[in-house]
Amino acid sequence: MSTRIAFLKGHGTENDFVIVPDPENAIDLPPAAVAALCDRRAGIGGDGLLHVVRSAAHPEAKEMAAEAEWFMDYRNGDGSIAEMCGNGVRVFARYLQRAGHVTEGDIAIATRGGVKRAHIAKEGDVTVGMGKALLPEGDVTVSVGERSWPARNVNMGNPHAVAFVDDLDHAGNLFAPPPFSPVSAYPDGVNVEFVVDRGPQHVALRVHERGAGETRSCGTGACAVAVAAARRDGADPGVTGTPATYTVDVPGGRLVISERPDGEIEMTGPAVIVAEGEIDAEWLETVNP
Repeated sequence: MSTRIAFLKGHGTENDFVIVPDPENAIDLPPAAVAALCDRRAGIGGDGLLHVVRSAAHPEAKEMAAEAEWFMDYRNGDGSIAEMCGNGVRVFARYLQRAGHVTEGDIAIATRGGVKRAHIAKEGDVTVGMGKALLPEGDVTVSVGERSWPARNVNMGNPHAVAFVDDLDHAGNLFAPPPFSPVSAYPDGVNVEFVVDRGPQHVALRVHERGAGETRSCGTGACAVAVAAARRDGADPGVTGTPATYTVDVPGGRLVISERPDGEIEMTGPAVIVAEGEIDAEWLETVNP
């Protein structure tokens, strides 16, 4: 390992990430190292880490290499592995553009949730094809203190529980994961979204992200919320043949989510690279157990 490791810092609607370019998958990033890098006081700080690897060089992505050259090896802020991160895909695409690996236009990105398609506008936002939502059967309830709400179970490649509430303050501080039942609904934990209405096809949310706590934004969460809101409002594009588009306000900005009649969901929003530098590899080795 070299004595210095390149990194960048980026965010999508203030969902922020440490970006570690590593095309040949040569850098060891165990959970403790990722957690240290994402620490906001002792590290660089981030809701998660984007490990940028060529698909052909990563055992989990080799089978996707023919379809997508680059693999987003995404880690939560606590070092755990996650299937997908919608805001992360936008920032990942912006990094590839900044590094000269791609230009504006359409690109494919491999993730643990499958290959995702992105469109980089020449100037402005990035649109990501988020795939189709799955709506598992069964009632789910989430709780904060003495309050509890029914929640819609939505899977966007990662699990979500969407609860519609009267006031976003009812979500509490969201430091700890909100309790849910039945526990069997989410054996590996869940992202929980609390949602209020702002207007016709316009909602706002707060979210507890599994492994990260409350974040300023969650792309897959915004998609899950848009789908849950559409179904609550009686809109199913697969039935009506008409796309359903919702504006979703997150604490860090605004996303636009569209569900097409074929079930495919597209998310459009900003993606920004704010800094780049070097990590001291000797320090990183000291934080590994």
